[in-house]
Amino acid sequence: MPRFAPHPARRPVLIAGASSGIGAATAIALAELGYPVALGARRVEICETLAEKIRADGGEAFAHRLDVSDTASVDEFVVAAENALGPIEIAVYGAGDLEFGQGWDVHPELFDSQVQVHLVGAQRLAHRVVPGMIARQRGDFVVIGSDCADRPRPGMGAYNAAKMGVEALARQMRMELEGTGVRSSIVRPGQTQTGMGMTATPEVVGPLLEDWVKWGFARHSYFLRASDIAAAIVAVVSTPRGAHLVLVEVQPEAPLKTPAPKKDSEGE
Repeated sequence: MPRFAPHPARRPVLIAGASSGIGAATAIALAELGYPVALGARRVEICETLAEKIRADGGEAFAHRLDVSDTASVDEFVVAAENALGPIEIAVYGAGDLEFGQGWDVHPELFDSQVQVHLVGAQRLAHRVVPGMIARQRGDFVVIGSDCADRPRPGMGAYNAAKMGVEALARQMRMELEGTGVRSSIVRPGQTQTGMGMTATPEVVGPLLEDWVKWGFARHSYFLRASDIAAAIVAVVSTPRGAHLVLVEVQPEAPLKTPAPKKDSEGE
């Protein structure tokens, strides 16, 4: 007899930060596998367009505005998502943006807003959905971390601190949720090509990259795709009950080296 009942056939997923990048890629990947997906972001019109595409492709999707810095908005989103799709079995927290700047120099209000979105927003969502998961004795709460949480990079403003914080929250929850049937997991991307930070000017990015090289971060120029991180999230939430992928770090594979020319054998 199995130690755990298997995952139910229907597992509604709530995705915070679903309008672009990793969140949107995750919605598409999970919907293609038959998961009903609830898409939340401030740019709800983009979520609506993505939900329409998913439905046109045969999936099940629902979109609703979500501002993770507002507790009432989080509550409204979860209520609307559960009314549309049923009790949330999986929550993926990927909301956030990136503003470059030196830690001491970035304006305190901007620093605070980054921490609010990346960290406090994750706690708002957990506060709302985890109790239901505990009552059902199953569920996955997944946060999108960053390799900055493990290896802070210069020039990242509040991003390092916020990602350290959200990963610490997920690790804390893992201990607190032990024995409840609810899994708290981290998917930790390396450098990934998304829309985050892309509004920065060359005057900001140039010195930033020089600092990264100086401190040993920019080993090569290849970036991950959002779909690569979505694949890792799929692996985490689809792992059969009884096993727990606690931390999955995804790094871009380096470009292939050009083979050195073969030397002619002596005498040829």
